[in-house]
Amino acid sequence: MPIRSLSRHWSRHLYLRIWLAVVAGVALLMLVVGWAWRASVEHHAAPPAPREWVVLNAQGDVLARATRARPGAPLVFEVPLPDGQTLPLQVQRSGERPRASAMQGMPGMPGMPGVGPGPEGRLPPHLRKDMPWWAKPFGFFWMLGLIGLAAALGLYPVVRRLTQRLEGLQRGVQRWGEGDLSVRVPVQGDDEVADLSERFNAAAERIEGLMASQKSLLANASHELRSPLARIRMGLELMNAPTVDPAATARSRAEILRNMAELDQLIDEILLASRLDAKEADIGTVEVVDLVGLCAEECARVGASFDVPEGLTQLDVPGVAKLLRRMVRNLLENARRYGAATDQADAVVLSLHTESAQVVLRVQDRGPGVPPAYLDRIFEPFFRLPGASERVGGVGLGLALVKSIAERHGGQVKCTARLGGGACFVVTLPSND
Repeated sequence: MPIRSLSRHWSRHLYLRIWLAVVAGVALLMLVVGWAWRASVEHHAAPPAPREWVVLNAQGDVLARATRARPGAPLVFEVPLPDGQTLPLQVQRSGERPRASAMQGMPGMPGMPGVGPGPEGRLPPHLRKDMPWWAKPFGFFWMLGLIGLAAALGLYPVVRRLTQRLEGLQRGVQRWGEGDLSVRVPVQGDDEVADLSERFNAAAERIEGLMASQKSLLANASHELRSPLARIRMGLELMNAPTVDPAATARSRAEILRNMAELDQLIDEILLASRLDAKEADIGTVEVVDLVGLCAEECARVGASFDVPEGLTQLDVPGVAKLLRRMVRNLLENARRYGAATDQADAVVLSLHTESAQVVLRVQDRGPGVPPAYLDRIFEPFFRLPGASERVGGVGLGLALVKSIAERHGGQVKCTARLGGGACFVVTLPSND
């Protein structure tokens, strides 16, 4: 395999790059430590004191003295003889060739009986005291090399296990990118990789939910669009009938206009719901909105009762005025459509007050109420309670828009039962204080 192909193959695998980086770092660290240790030992070691070597006779008298001229140099003695002459004597390290032929015939020298170097100039094994291999000049570096090799072999499975989890995450992201939104990656451990896997799973689940919501929105929108279109087509056919009377024509015309208005409302609410679902979409300019004045205008438009604490003439909240107006209008129209069938004075009541730096808006009606099993589902797009008729009005997006608008303003909405019968929709928004 060419070097370039091999390097490309290694560079594509993260575990090899991490492992090689760790091994190189450990090897470099050991080399630096070994060099520093050796330099430190040599620097702090005291210079050896000069040694004096002596030759003694049988009585213990000193015959000659000598010191080494330099490290590794032989020892040269001048031994006086009884006849007044001197005998030059040279002592050499084991394994080195002697420099004076006068040493031949001395006890312990090669060729003579006694204890001394063998035929190769080395001492017998029982007299040699060799240093351990790791204490020799380069033995320490060999020991570091073995330690580095053991560290490399021990680190490989650790690095491989880490990168295997990354490879699993990579495969999951690839499958998810190819369109399989149900893919989730296993979460193992409690480190950054596990946190990344959890975040990917959460993001994938959210996107899958958004895609399912968009599909449901399109499916329900197409169904809701068919109904008024079919009624419009039927009205046009009735108007073109040869035996139709003017009264039937007028009724058909009114029905067509009503269905056209319903179509316009449906399209407007679908577009608004899509913009609210897209978190990055611009929903308008955020400003200070007087909620008391806004609610009073909407209550007067539909004939609902408006209840505020005495002395409260202004209640400011930060938000988009047209969206807050749309939220209040949808709540009031929903209450009038489903809960204002009685002649009671408090059939539809809107109340405002503050609680713990929050604004609480309530819209109450005297209708049949909402069964406990559907208190959360009524805020889903195009959801209608069992038995509700399309002829009552509405397109099934009003309460879903109320929830989206409240959440985009940092609030929330819920539905509860009203004392004495009916439904109560509670919206909490952060105040401007």
